[in-house]
Amino acid sequence: MTDIRTYLTDDHRACDEVFAKMEESASKGSAKDAAETFNAFAGSMEHHFQMEERVLFPEFEQKTGMTQGPTQVMRMEHEQMRRLIGDMSAAVEADDTNRFFGLSETLMILIQQHNMKEEQMLYNMAQQHLSADMERIVTMMDSLIVE
Repeated sequence: MTDIRTYLTDDHRACDEVFAKMEESASKGSAKDAAETFNAFAGSMEHHFQMEERVLFPEFEQKTGMTQGPTQVMRMEHEQMRRLIGDMSAAVEADDTNRFFGLSETLMILIQQHNMKEEQMLYNMAQQHLSADMERIVTMMDSLIVE
């Protein structure tokens, strides 16, 4: 069974791969040409956010009693990324390739910083506190349906 840290870190890498495909698709034509890969990227990011927000964070907060710490910061960063993804969606619809790439560059930096914090701090803390429930938590994240 994969541990929590590995499961979520692997999902970060999968989202990164879809991000790269999206940018490659847009670079070959226009923002509108990237609509399909953009939608795949946006969906993979939302799925990742919800695995954390609906499963990992509540489990971690309940176990540790920490509700104003790292999970609160991660939720705020998720909202920042959601706003950027929404702005990118508007750029795709408007076929505004320059705006799309400007936003994707900003988003990439935010994702890299966010992932580093999660992978180096939060996931290790979660692994430490939730290891007894690891299999149940990974199964819940794995079976999550995005709303």
